[in-house]
Amino acid sequence: MALFLLFESASGYSLFHAYGLDEIGQNTEAVRNSVLDLTRFGKVVKLVAFHPFSSALDALNQCNAVSEGLMTDELRNFLEMNLPKVKEGKKAKFSLGVAEPKVGSQIFEVTKIPCQSNEFVLELLRGVRLHFDRFIKDLKPSDLEKAQLGLGHSYSRAKVKFNVNRVDNMVIQAIFLLDTLDKDINSFSMRVREWYSWHFPELMKIINDNYLYAKIAKSVENKSDLTEDHIPELADIVGDEDKAKEIVEAAKASMGQDLSPIDLINVQQFAQRVINLSEYRKNLYEYLVTKMNDIAPNLASLIGEIVGARLISHAGSLSNLAKCPSSTLQILGAEKALFRALKTRGNTPKYGLIFHSSFIGRASTKNKGRIARYLANKCSIASRIDCFSEVNTSIFGQKLREQVEERLDFYDKGVAPRKNVDVMKAAIESTLNNTSQEDADGLQKDEASTKKSKKKKSKRENVDGESMAEDKSLEVAADGDAPIEPETEKRKKKKHKLEEQQQEEVPPKANGHDTEQNGTPKKNKKKKSHEDLDNDGDVQMRSEGTKKKKKKVKAQGD
Repeated sequence: MALFLLFESASGYSLFHAYGLDEIGQNTEAVRNSVLDLTRFGKVVKLVAFHPFSSALDALNQCNAVSEGLMTDELRNFLEMNLPKVKEGKKAKFSLGVAEPKVGSQIFEVTKIPCQSNEFVLELLRGVRLHFDRFIKDLKPSDLEKAQLGLGHSYSRAKVKFNVNRVDNMVIQAIFLLDTLDKDINSFSMRVREWYSWHFPELMKIINDNYLYAKIAKSVENKSDLTEDHIPELADIVGDEDKAKEIVEAAKASMGQDLSPIDLINVQQFAQRVINLSEYRKNLYEYLVTKMNDIAPNLASLIGEIVGARLISHAGSLSNLAKCPSSTLQILGAEKALFRALKTRGNTPKYGLIFHSSFIGRASTKNKGRIARYLANKCSIASRIDCFSEVNTSIFGQKLREQVEERLDFYDKGVAPRKNVDVMKAAIESTLNNTSQEDADGLQKDEASTKKSKKKKSKRENVDGESMAEDKSLEVAADGDAPIEPETEKRKKKKHKLEEQQQEEVPPKANGHDTEQNGTPKKNKKKKSHEDLDNDGDVQMRSEGTKKKKKKVKAQGD
């Protein structure tokens, strides 16, 4: 049985025919020894056909198809054109050797060409790869290396490329920065309190919030300048008029020392920095919430954006968190306590980062471990849905949160919760309904846009038609030196003009007969001009011709 070899290179598809295999036999060692020598290997394997790729994009598409075990139309046409045709109802007298077994099975299913992939075929393909530039004419080794390098870069780039909106690295960096900002704002706010309390110590007891304290320290400046006129301004900052009056009263009887203008300016500048950091922290928190809703909506709706971001950052990525079992996720963040317990043979920790969730705080002391284990289970499910699902929805997270609420009620009141199967069925149905509604809304929007475009086109056509009609009427008016009027009046005026032109075209003659002839038609023309208003133009022309003939005959008889 003849053996053909399919070799996929970076430059194109190639088909080789292996000869003399009966003499060599299925001995891989003999083939392995003959591969290195081109003279021996060239007698066994010869090139049958070569099909180059049209572009780098085509090469990338073909490489992706081969890696996924699919046969493209281009490969099918190449094989059908260059392999011997198999008659219907008969077995093929050849086989095709391929490197990928999945591609071989796909080729056999579609084209019924028998394929094989074993060590013998792989050794032959290794020799083909080694001497590929020698088999094809006008192919330099440098060109082949460039093609391989370009295809390797594009293939790796396509495999590594992720969705920009689903990159969890931004969440990791944002939660780290949020933690450092909290520490820095706290320490800076305490420094502002300590610094400004030398000047106005009573303000520290009145205002407890650090952000409001910094804003008031910036607006008050010198306590001796505070009057009752500043109460509305302070009330806008604090949000309470009574506190504003209290600040003014405390400033009047303050025990603090006076500061120089330069010291007050430095305090104000430092307070402004604290205010700016606090506002940036709020904006960063909003950014983190939006990114968590894009990357892990189910995990965020189940356990919260901050706790979910901490779990992702501690695991390293969302995919790593999805790979973790629920038992690992439960104690994620409590590794020191875990290893200390294993070393001292004490009790292992019941929860790690998920302790910051509100569910564990609401549970009783005896049920904290049970609810932590249940919550870790649901968080594991939510992270896997977020990581591997293509539909970006938070319905599963909402349903899982309802299950945790029901479990809390079961521990406290004994109310039986719903089964997990029923909850997941309801979540799947709701997601399908939402996707169908979104598709319907999209179709309606498309139809509305098409209708609007059609209406606009019809309006434009009507406007163009009216403008064309106006242009034609203007041209007629310019030719006749007359204003634009209805059609009936136009016809009448045209008839009068034709009659006047005919009267002007008749030349005067010296003969009496001619004068009589010319005189009689003038009278008749005057009469006809009155008759033209009642009769059509064609009837008038015929009647004029017959009367002229009669008058000519009478004149000749005289």
